[in-house]
Amino acid sequence: MDRTDRIGKRARVAGWLRRVQREEPDTGADRRAGQLLDAVSLGWPVCPAAHPLEYGCSCDRVGCPSPGMHPVSFAWQTQATTDTAQVTRWLERDPDANFVTATGIAHDVLDVPAEAGELALAALGDEVGPVAACGPDRYLFFTATRGTPVDEDEWWPCELDCHPETLDEHPGLRWHCRGSYVLLPPSRHPSGSSVRWIRGPETPLPDPLRVLDVLTDACDTVGAVAADTRWLMGM
Repeated sequence: MDRTDRIGKRARVAGWLRRVQREEPDTGADRRAGQLLDAVSLGWPVCPAAHPLEYGCSCDRVGCPSPGMHPVSFAWQTQATTDTAQVTRWLERDPDANFVTATGIAHDVLDVPAEAGELALAALGDEVGPVAACGPDRYLFFTATRGTPVDEDEWWPCELDCHPETLDEHPGLRWHCRGSYVLLPPSRHPSGSSVRWIRGPETPLPDPLRVLDVLTDACDTVGAVAADTRWLMGM
């Protein structure tokens, strides 16, 4: 790249950043970048993820089981960063990329079926923190993290519970803490919808145990209703 090209690239990036900072994005790409940088500015570590491509995934894996919902790199835990300059380079290199945020560092995420999420939103009221809809079927409740407790025996890494790509094995409540990640708005979901904020990331992060109590009750309620429905249909 010659000097003229480098100067031109720096000018384009500077203009893009000025638009984001003024909150006056003029393209869809700018709006997506602005949402991502909002999360990064809060100290949430992010890294690039694959994105849905036609009927599959942009990764090279044949028959990818979680198209568009996993990091690009196997080294995502060390790659995740809050460095705005690095995130900008990723955006420039691949504007179509989804992004994930690593959990158990700045926040945890409680991930539940959408029906339970709706009940929990009503029950928590002003106590709820940031919440995102991840496709048509899941809600993500962002909370303060318990990823590094004083007593390491008190808590567990996410590997002992689930990974994001194992949704079929863990369809109920999932706790994303150390060693896990979730898609971050405005990533594209394989269903064709976008991951979107219901309550934005600027909302203070609540205590995870309080949110866990409410979500557990909501999941139990949804499960009981589903069981009753199956019983009635079997009559």
